[in-house]
Amino acid sequence: MEGHALNHREVDALPAVAPLVGADSTDSPPAIPAEPLVKRYDFRSPMAVDAGLLRSLSDLHLGFARQFAASLSTLARSPIELKLLGVDQLSVREFLGRLDNPTCLSLLRAEPLAEPWIVDIQPAVFYPIIDGMLGGGEATSVTTRRVPSEIELRLARRIGEILCEKLRDAWSKVADLRPRLLRIESRPRAVRAASPDDAATVVRFGVSLGQRRGMMRFCLPARTLEPIRDRLSAAGVDPPAGQLPLPESAQRIGRQVCGSQTEVGVWLAESTIRAKDLMGLRVGDIITTANDIHGPVVVAVAGVPKFHARPGTVRGRKAVVITEPLDG
Repeated sequence: MEGHALNHREVDALPAVAPLVGADSTDSPPAIPAEPLVKRYDFRSPMAVDAGLLRSLSDLHLGFARQFAASLSTLARSPIELKLLGVDQLSVREFLGRLDNPTCLSLLRAEPLAEPWIVDIQPAVFYPIIDGMLGGGEATSVTTRRVPSEIELRLARRIGEILCEKLRDAWSKVADLRPRLLRIESRPRAVRAASPDDAATVVRFGVSLGQRRGMMRFCLPARTLEPIRDRLSAAGVDPPAGQLPLPESAQRIGRQVCGSQTEVGVWLAESTIRAKDLMGLRVGDIITTANDIHGPVVVAVAGVPKFHARPGTVRGRKAVVITEPLDG
């Protein structure tokens, strides 16, 4: 066979051949197989969510739970307690499969995020809340295994609107989201918000209304959190002990504190009086106290005594000058 010189293009085109191991190649170690470039992935298994993101979701919804419970209590004319139970990782299919049927599902669109959020309020507490909004009496007499009526759906939309408002406030520290209610479903199988096998993060709340106990759950598809994943994870990372927060974190906290409101009151004096004298009080009556007219008064912040002050006037209006903090 006549020899042939290979040029560099022909050499590059030759397939790679592993060295043979035998009697004539004992000095050459066997080739180590390379790690495969393609790995198996189970699309039915949710993706892992880092601990920082889970901690951020818990922190965000702790404040949300207090605010939303206060608004629900006003609507239902009865004290309602909302307690964060935990954050889980499921697929959308698993989440929907664990719901009551029928139930009350609210589909939200948190613009500019693409994927809708799903909020479920169990019938065991949803119908007593609706009954309270309608002026009902004892919540234990409410039937919960049924599809909501048209009037109840309208009231459910009102709950959904307040839910969106409180979610917007809770998430403002991470992103400028504008949650809005899309629709309300009573059948979990009718929900087509995301692919059933998509991964999701589920935030669970315990709801208490009188003797009634139930749950409220948020289903946040993983795709909807991707655009804000880094900011969400960073929001849950606390600085080490002794280390000051980052400047942007301090500014954000400062803006939130400056925009908050608290009650400041002045306690002029205290006294005791008999019940029959109290019943006979009229305009112009004088109540004597042990306090000197020139003595200090107490300034309370959110009902907690904090400072001593001296009473006076400024431009014709009553005022006090803080003189010193209270001991302890």
